[in-house]
Order: sequence, then structure tokens, then C-alpha cells
Amino acid sequence: MNKQRQEKMAFAVLTVLMLIVVVPTLLIIGFIFVKGIGAINWGFLTEMPRKGMTEGGIFPAIVGTLYLVIGTIAFALPLGIGSAIYLTEYAKHGRLYRFIRLSILNLAGVPSVVYGLFGLGLFVLFLGFGSSILAGALTLGCLILPITITSSEEALKSVPRSYREASLALGATKWQTIYKVVLPHAMPGILTGAILGIGRAAGETAPILLTVAAFFLPRLPKSLFDQAMALPYHLYIISTQVPNMPEEVKYGTALVLLGIVSIFFAIANIVRFKFRKLSNL
Repeated sequence: MNKQRQEKMAFAVLTVLMLIVVVPTLLIIGFIFVKGIGAINWGFLTEMPRKGMTEGGIFPAIVGTLYLVIGTIAFALPLGIGSAIYLTEYAKHGRLYRFIRLSILNLAGVPSVVYGLFGLGLFVLFLGFGSSILAGALTLGCLILPITITSSEEALKSVPRSYREASLALGATKWQTIYKVVLPHAMPGILTGAILGIGRAAGETAPILLTVAAFFLPRLPKSLFDQAMALPYHLYIISTQVPNMPEEVKYGTALVLLGIVSIFFAIANIVRFKFRKLSNL
């Protein structure tokens, strides 16, 4: 009877903790939706800003955000997965390995403004990319790289050792084992880390402020070396620097940013679900 009571108490405590996290999140999303839905229309989503962003739409900021997120994924995901494969499957567990692991964990806690200064010094000034989409995407890629590596490592470690041994026993090489056996089973966990990284990259302001974001740029970027508007920075500017900006425009911009992040989340979850189905076959 005591065990049943303890189990019920533990379940009640976990339920309360879950509600403490979920309910405020839903309230915030609902508040933004109610306050911002009035601003959402075709013109707001597809027109160029006018008169110092007091009129028109946010189309350049939407396109700039999409470019940055796609560029970040293209840089961070292959490099993060490759690094995790090396650390998990090939690296010897000595002092150097422990130092690298500790460095990755420490980098995950570095403030985003520090990554922005790093991107400004390396990509914008030293490599000569200038204030551009390329510099911003590489900076955001460095920002989410520790998350990607750590989550990919844990996903690779979760694949049973027996899978590797069975593949090697059948005559497969180590790389064939990793590519055809380990990665398909680890991919759902890897994509979970990618989802977290996408969410952080899409909402960051400090790194793009120093490497790519333009205050007012009523045109679309033509190359990776162009500046671009981005929704997080655009939202910051209209909320703090533009006087008499309607409240519904501010919340509408925030709602669009949430929508873009949700779309990327949905795509990643669909891909993760398909990989999970394949790994269970």
C-alpha cells in the first residue's frame, strides 16, 4: 500500500511540475496570438517596409530569417554529426578526448553576444565576409554546434553495441556499420538536437546584430554576401526604437517568428518520425 501511495504522490508531483512548465508557455503563445493576429494579412506578409518600418510589411525580414536558418542548418548539422561520429566511434578516450568534451560542454553555456563578437572578429573582419548572410549563418552555426554535437553523441551512444558487433561480424567495414546501421537508428535523437538548435538560432538577436542584420533594408538580398533584415532584430527595433508603433504590429511580427520556427519544428519532426519508423523495421 505504501508503494502505491508513493507512486501516486510521485505521479502528482510530476504532473504539477509539467503543468508549471506547459501552462505558462501556452498562456504566452495564446497572448501573442490574440494580440498579434489582427496584424496578419497578405500585405503584412508580402510587402516591403515603408517610411522607416512604420508602414508596409515584413517580407524582407521573413526571407532574411529563412536564409539564416537554412544556412545555419547547412553548416552546423553536417559538422556537428561528423564531430559526434568521430568522438563516439573513432576517438581514443584519453586526456585530449576529455578536454574536447569539456570544451564542448562549456561552449554550450557561452552567452550569444560572445558568439556575436566572435563572428564579428572572425567572419566579418578577418575573413572579409563583411556584414552578410554568410557571416551571420556561420556565427549562428557556431552557436548551435555544441548542442548539435552533444545531442548527436548521446543518440549514437544509445544505439546498442550488439548492432555494431553484428554488422562487423557479417563483414561490413567500420564506416559501413556507422553509415548503414548506427546512423539510421540514431537519427531520431540527432534530429531532436537539431530541433533545439533551430529554435535557438531562429530567435537570437545579438549574433545577427553584429554580423548581418540591417535596421531598414526594403529589398531582398541577392547573394550570401548581402546584408539582410531578420525577424528577431526587426522585432527588437520596432519595439524599442520606432515611436508610436502599433502594438498589434509588434505582436504580429512575434507571431510570424513563432510560426516560422513551428514550421521548421514540424518538418524536423516529420523527418524524425520517418527515420524512427525505418529504424523499427
